[in-house]
Amino acid sequence: MDKQRWISRREVAKLLGVGGAAIAAGLPSRVMAQATKTALVIGIDISDTITLDPARQASYSPPMTLQAAYEALVTMEPGDYINLKPMLATKWERTPDGKGWRFTIRENVKFASGNPMSAEDVKWSLDRVLNIKDQPAQYVANIDRVELVDQKTVDVILKDPNGPVLNALAAPGFVVLDRKLLEQHGGDASKDAKEKDKATAWLNENSAGAGAYKLVRWERNQQIQLVRNDHYWRGKPAFERVVIRHMGDSAAQLLAIRRGDIDIAFNLIPEQVATLKGDANVRLEQLASLDFVYMALTQNPEFNKALAVKEARQAIGYSIDYDGIKNALIGGAALRPAHFLPIGINGSTEEIARQIGFREDLGKAKELLAKAGLADGFEFEINYANAAIAGVSYQLLAQKIQADVGRVGIKARLAPVDQVNLRTQFTTGKSPGGVLTFWNPPAIENSLWALATVERVAKRVHWTPPEDLVKLVHQAAGESDQKKQAELWVEYQKRMVDQANHFILFQPIYQVAARNSLAKVPVTAAGWLMDMSGVTPKA
Repeated sequence: MDKQRWISRREVAKLLGVGGAAIAAGLPSRVMAQATKTALVIGIDISDTITLDPARQASYSPPMTLQAAYEALVTMEPGDYINLKPMLATKWERTPDGKGWRFTIRENVKFASGNPMSAEDVKWSLDRVLNIKDQPAQYVANIDRVELVDQKTVDVILKDPNGPVLNALAAPGFVVLDRKLLEQHGGDASKDAKEKDKATAWLNENSAGAGAYKLVRWERNQQIQLVRNDHYWRGKPAFERVVIRHMGDSAAQLLAIRRGDIDIAFNLIPEQVATLKGDANVRLEQLASLDFVYMALTQNPEFNKALAVKEARQAIGYSIDYDGIKNALIGGAALRPAHFLPIGINGSTEEIARQIGFREDLGKAKELLAKAGLADGFEFEINYANAAIAGVSYQLLAQKIQADVGRVGIKARLAPVDQVNLRTQFTTGKSPGGVLTFWNPPAIENSLWALATVERVAKRVHWTPPEDLVKLVHQAAGESDQKKQAELWVEYQKRMVDQANHFILFQPIYQVAARNSLAKVPVTAAGWLMDMSGVTPKA
């Protein structure tokens, strides 16, 4: 923040989460915003935050908070999404019988509560995820059981010894929880945890982790507050307090980052990014993400008879101006994969996407409509959130698609929905037409993306995948030869493109604005946006 900017006592109180009594107790009437850099303030759209319980979290923005408050057994450093690094485990190796992985737990780690961490906490935490059986559990469905070897050793036994699990364990859904503390607040890891666990409400306002910061407050669609964990095993975290401010309006983020009201802005649109290039106080951190924005289409004839016809869905796919979305709406800062495997992982490249993915072809779209018996077009509804992602609002994206499909006689009705309602409607298979939404990696593992499309995401669009396609996904996931595996993933993508239930619109290259008062802003594509513990002020 600028040294020259003065802020009022009331602004300081709001930032630091103190009340009127504290003001009366003696804060000076004006305080310099940069007298000492003790608070990190982040501007981002957090309207999708439904819960901050790691075992139940499945939205886009919360992983950044979870990664700040918790730590997992292993992690991925920004820019390296292949080689796992130690975190709360110092090493891992195959179990003696080859059926799983043995983790050696880091010693002398304390949770933010001051309670010591042990292997029992590790087992309890993984058991809780598995037994609560919310979405994160699906990412580690290959785990058969977790066994305690001794106080510093845990075995994770797999159903398929060659199946994936390590990369998934780096995700914020599989962090280590303070068992003693959480059990005091209704935490349960038994086989009946799905019904018995009552800790989520407490975890939405507090945290039970060993991360650099601890959660102290969440106000929906307003802010998330964290404070320094004085017991952090890596040493003293850089900031006394972190405030994540909900800012759904990118113009507000731009003004705030320029004024120094926030230190980092995540949702600027390309035109706004361009205006910052001459600002001496702000820099841009660029990152090719592994996220993507897509439109899902139901094929339930009870919702929409036309969308039940594959050729009609394919016609939508060929009528979208993907280059226009990328260049006009995203300012060119995006890639576009063929399907659910983002560019940058095995089997997904820009060349493959060009060869097998949908592309704008209005003539082909009209041919497909005629083949579907819908030469005059049809009508369908597009649901989307009142929110923005990667610097573009879903509404603007929906309007672009509406105009694109209209060129071939398809009429799209736009139906904005609250983020929470949109997710509930989509995940329960009640979306009546199209849904504009996102995918960010719960972990960097091909099978997680692919299995989703033939399991839970398939159910959401009322599609039953053929057995041979499901078998293909499992075959690719278990293939050890990287070249053969890539070929299998390409075949999977071809099949999914033909099915035409999902259209990948873009894979953003993030352009994050940061004040130059920060020395380091380690943005990451690993699924949690940024390593909060690594953000530091300039000396």
